[in-house]
Amino acid sequence: MYNIFPLIRFPLNSAPSFGLWKVNNDTCADQVYNAIRTGYRLLDGACDYGNEKEAGEGVARAIKDGLVKREDLFIVSKLWNSFHDKEVVEKTAKKQLSDWGVDYFDLFIIHFPISLKYVDPSVRYPPGWKDENDKFTLGKATIQETWTEMEKLVQKGLAKSIGISNFSAQLIMDLLRYAKIPPATLQIEHHPYLVQAGLVKYAQENDITVTAYSSLGPASFLELDMKDAHRAAPLLDHATVKTIASKHGRTPAQVLLRWATQRGIAVIPKSNNQGRLQQNLEVTGWDLEPDDLRAISALDQGLRFNDPLAVSAAFRFLNRSL
Repeated sequence: MYNIFPLIRFPLNSAPSFGLWKVNNDTCADQVYNAIRTGYRLLDGACDYGNEKEAGEGVARAIKDGLVKREDLFIVSKLWNSFHDKEVVEKTAKKQLSDWGVDYFDLFIIHFPISLKYVDPSVRYPPGWKDENDKFTLGKATIQETWTEMEKLVQKGLAKSIGISNFSAQLIMDLLRYAKIPPATLQIEHHPYLVQAGLVKYAQENDITVTAYSSLGPASFLELDMKDAHRAAPLLDHATVKTIASKHGRTPAQVLLRWATQRGIAVIPKSNNQGRLQQNLEVTGWDLEPDDLRAISALDQGLRFNDPLAVSAAFRFLNRSL
């Protein structure tokens, strides 16, 4: 079995990374460059976000200007659902590497545990939830088939480590039965309205680093016009969060991010505001009190926003999901 964990050079739970979901193509290169200049070293992308070329341009400019070397950065990307078939995993990864303008990913993740019918990138790219006939069509690849191909990416040096996203504990249990290279990380929706304590505990007990996306809860989904997001009380304005933030002299966003990082969970916020970029970096080196952590965790409602296949949200944000 490969000892994959030392290959993750950056302790993922030590400081925020820069997430590329919903980063506009027109500003992506500049945002990535500014994030690196501010101090971010881990960039979290995906081909489904549709901005990998632009992100790579920002990286290339930062390297050219001497801000960083390639080895200073930790670049993450994801394999989309329509590329799970064993014969397309490697060529898809190579296309994404070409878009980024790099030779390897530090971490390459299965985006969803869902196999969709293959759609050639010449037909539709970035990919989405529908096939070339504009229909939702499941594929036939098993997770084991896809994971075996992911392991080959490590063997060939195309990825330093591999991971999973949006997996349940049950799927992870099954994956660990046959994985020669265990997943290095699990990326999940995680915020005080969706704590997923059991899943987090299981992953961490199995040495799988948990990475949280949508750490600010409904705020991440308002622009997708999701009813649940509009109905939910904004976490940044929640009395519990604001009270704790005032007590510590921090912003509500910093409190929400520290609530995660203090519990050993990585976060990947983004911002095109220079001040908030800096604030998001300042969520380590200070601690919330145990009562603070419990109070925030008590806000849990099991409220999941990123559930694109749920009946209530069917196809509402297809082609735009995380």
